[in-house]
Amino acid sequence: MEGFRNSFRLIISCLLICCCCFFTNVNRSYADSKITLNNQNNQKKEIKRSFESLKDLDYQTWQIIVYPSSKESKNLILRIVGYPGSLRIDHPTSMKVSSGRKTWALKDITKNSKVNVETLNDSAAEFDLSTLIAELNKNRPLRISLPGLINDLPIPPYLVSEWRSLAE
Repeated sequence: MEGFRNSFRLIISCLLICCCCFFTNVNRSYADSKITLNNQNNQKKEIKRSFESLKDLDYQTWQIIVYPSSKESKNLILRIVGYPGSLRIDHPTSMKVSSGRKTWALKDITKNSKVNVETLNDSAAEFDLSTLIAELNKNRPLRISLPGLINDLPIPPYLVSEWRSLAE
């Protein structure tokens, strides 16, 4: 009977150690940089983008997608998407981005494209990110806020680095 108890304790200990290792690795997150092939009019075009899901300080999850406005352009567009049905973003609205003492007001460009107006739902908005990226010379953490929707959404330095690499 004592041998059974010892083996049972050993098995439970091993399972607990495996579970702890699994759950500690889940907290690490990396941006999802992808190259997507877009096949419109039988013409393949490569689109490089950055995709990440982040939580604001109110624990609401947001998807942050950054991509170039065209293949030839270095202008970047930031698309922010909330959980559909839980909120509505009224357009135009300006996004405030801050880093230390610097602050930027990003222009809402969601309604500029007819395609975006038809495909984006009320829980998404797009902003011109080019001026901010052009002024950043380091990969510093950023804070995003949208009036009435996002009080404070921290953007980590690794994500800023990825955005800057898309502009190169």
